[in-house]
Amino acid sequence: MSALLEVENLSYRYGDRQALKGLSFSVARGEIFGFLGPNGGGKTTTFKILSTLFSTEPGQVRLFGLDLSRDRLRIREKMGVVFQWPALDKKLKVEENLWHQGHLYGLHGRELESRIRRDLSRLGLLDRAKDKVGSLSGGLQRRVELAKALLNNPELLVLDEPSTGLDPSARKEFWAHLETLRREAGMTVLVTTHFLEEADRCDRLLILSRGEKVALGSPEQLKSGLGAEVMRLRVKDPEGLAPLIEKKLGVALVRVEDLLCLESKEAHRLVAPLMEAFEGQVLSLTLGLPTLEDVFIHHTGRRFEEGGSR
Repeated sequence: MSALLEVENLSYRYGDRQALKGLSFSVARGEIFGFLGPNGGGKTTTFKILSTLFSTEPGQVRLFGLDLSRDRLRIREKMGVVFQWPALDKKLKVEENLWHQGHLYGLHGRELESRIRRDLSRLGLLDRAKDKVGSLSGGLQRRVELAKALLNNPELLVLDEPSTGLDPSARKEFWAHLETLRREAGMTVLVTTHFLEEADRCDRLLILSRGEKVALGSPEQLKSGLGAEVMRLRVKDPEGLAPLIEKKLGVALVRVEDLLCLESKEAHRLVAPLMEAFEGQVLSLTLGLPTLEDVFIHHTGRRFEEGGSR
């Protein structure tokens, strides 16, 4: 598939703080592409640049073959944007919010009415068109936000932490709508998230930490790059025991605060000799297939929730 988005050596500073450091990546048409990282990792800055709110200097961003630094208006015509925080008037009805948004796009009359009905129907909101937005649940309000972003028939959807504040059920439902839009309308979706289970639903991920690219690839590719199994240990004396465990078992450990992590194709075979050799020293042990958090730990040496700094 051809690239809809091409980013080369993108950086950004807030005064003395370097928020992004030389990012380069591309996104194919029709992909659901995720930006995963902890708070402070650089996701929202990337979102603001790609949604045309921030400048691209230094670096280059091309969307739809257009240069973002010179063709912002033409690019905006081709995209829909959903911000992290609600941009709805809760005192107005659902359809009234969409009418006002449509006017901003220059839409009027039957054409706008047709698009409103289409997008409310797409998102299962047609029976709530006359309800005031403030009476809706958080999940339904996010769907109204998405309906607003679809009115101009965008080729690209850009969403910043769209599931913030939603319960797991509403989050799953919202993502089902995104996948339907990609499948039925051929839309490309860019989404920032700090939810690991959401990131697993993306076609590809760019994992960020402190403004830098940690890893890039499909969730399965990223996880398969580790050992087939991951063991996590909590022990009484991580600093003292780590070298002893490495020597005894002939393995390499990654220490993350009080946690010791081991990647191995046969980690399960090490459980018995480990418990026997260090009886009374192991507080807890978990064994499982690699997760995206394990990928983050592998590349940064830090836990996911603590990987960024504001």
